[in-house]
Amino acid sequence: MISLFDTATATALAQILPVLLLALMVELRRTEMHRRGRRIRVTRGVLASFFGAFAIIETVLVLSIDGRLYPFQLSDLIAALIIFALLWLLFVMSMVPSRHEREKAARAKKQSTAAQGESDDAADDADDSSDDEL
Repeated sequence: MISLFDTATATALAQILPVLLLALMVELRRTEMHRRGRRIRVTRGVLASFFGAFAIIETVLVLSIDGRLYPFQLSDLIAALIIFALLWLLFVMSMVPSRHEREKAARAKKQSTAAQGESDDAADDADDSSDDEL
């Protein structure tokens, strides 16, 4: 029998940690930290690693609720896998841009295309005037 935590500690941690993770995700969305910086992929990779580690720890805690990690009951394993899947779903959903973010990106793209079109027109006019001089 492998035991990592006593029953009371595993139960308390298995209940408290997801609430803390949820609070972290709310702050992550509010600050848009996952969309900051020059290296967004690195930031998202770090967040994915954190979520993966968190999901593994939470899975171990759920498996340890009865006071032992191994051998575990089938119901503990099913509950742990469901929690693991839900944590990953939470991570994926937190990375999806909101409607406001999509609209903001579309406006910025439209403005940059319009500004680029104006600069192209100005360059064409300059080319036309130089051709007239010759």
